[in-house]
Amino acid sequence: MGVFLSSLTVVLGLVGLVWASRHLAISRANRLLPPLHSGMYRASNGDVLPRISVLVAAKDEEANIEACVRSWMAQDYPDFEIIVINDRSGDRTAAIIDGLAREDSRVKALHVRELREGWFGKNNAMRVGMEQAAGQWLCFSDADCVQTSPRSLVVAMRHAMEQGSEFLSVLPLLEMHGLWEQIIQPACGGIMMLWFNPMKVNDPRRPHAYANGAFMLMSRGCYDRLGGHEPVKTEVNEDMHMARRAKAMGLRLRVVTNSNLYSVRMYNSFAQAWRGWSRIFYGCFGSFRRLIVSLLVILFVSLLPWASLVGGAIGLLAGSNAAGLGRMTIFAAAACALQLSVLVRFYRISRVSPWLAPTYPIAAVLAAGMLVSAIKRLGGMGTTTWRGTTYRADRVEEAPEKQSSNHSQSTSTGR
Repeated sequence: MGVFLSSLTVVLGLVGLVWASRHLAISRANRLLPPLHSGMYRASNGDVLPRISVLVAAKDEEANIEACVRSWMAQDYPDFEIIVINDRSGDRTAAIIDGLAREDSRVKALHVRELREGWFGKNNAMRVGMEQAAGQWLCFSDADCVQTSPRSLVVAMRHAMEQGSEFLSVLPLLEMHGLWEQIIQPACGGIMMLWFNPMKVNDPRRPHAYANGAFMLMSRGCYDRLGGHEPVKTEVNEDMHMARRAKAMGLRLRVVTNSNLYSVRMYNSFAQAWRGWSRIFYGCFGSFRRLIVSLLVILFVSLLPWASLVGGAIGLLAGSNAAGLGRMTIFAAAACALQLSVLVRFYRISRVSPWLAPTYPIAAVLAAGMLVSAIKRLGGMGTTTWRGTTYRADRVEEAPEKQSSNHSQSTSTGR
């Protein structure tokens, strides 16, 4: 028992050092990677900005699509168009975007009637949209995103030009209304940072690549060099795969955060969050190694200190005289305290109440379950269902209707 407790104490000491290093990482990121905000890049008379095509795919998004498109319509960018692609929706999405197209000549409404064989839904919709896009730059977004500032496009475009970026992804500000959302989202976002730290993504000398499909701004030349959506046509997380291709090809990829440009509410129920994050982990990590390493990090770095603290406290209260038990419990308490101190800072950055930091062990357990779910999917033991379509490897199964053609059909409405 003494040897075990001594070994556990050493491990807990190392875990504490890991959490202490997170303070340095947060401070460095705050200094070197400040978020984009609406007060940046004030316009000048000499500004010459390229034409941008904004593309938004929507499937059964009647609850979100109008707010999304109107927020794009309110942008103060001098020269842009908005292409909204209705992807086989069964609700009022088509009627809503048709109405918006009649209202504003910058809006084009396209309607995908059938899914092209060998393509996943969103990628196929974006392919249809690109057939109509006239911009020198392209901005891909999602139907549940709302631009909270009229300067999103100006700020992003100016930042890309200033940094010489060919592919810029602006990370969303997450809306979290319910308690479960506030518990789950920061923990899952933190897991993503294990592999996709923006500081490393933005370093052209490192292979790390990441992008978020909620806001991807790229030059047309970059899009063409990537081969468009064709190479990622069977990927659920096409944004990640496009970013990896861009980094591998030596294109200038950059990821930034935002403070008040746009927001998204990813999930509005526990069940949606479980399915959604399992899908994200499966699609983004893409290998057993990354998924298993992430799971081990959660178990050892996040949960081991709390399990050790509880176990040690119970042993001491029960009067155990095991050699080293007290020292191990002290190291566990120190690791837990360091963890909470980091989480308080991280939660504030994520706009979550720091008082929720003590709920992190619950979130870590749930995140571990999501990683196990992703591992099962990667092993062929599960499927991914999104917006009424079930994806299995390189094929799709539509529900409830069966595909009747191998090609997409689209119509456009505009004034």
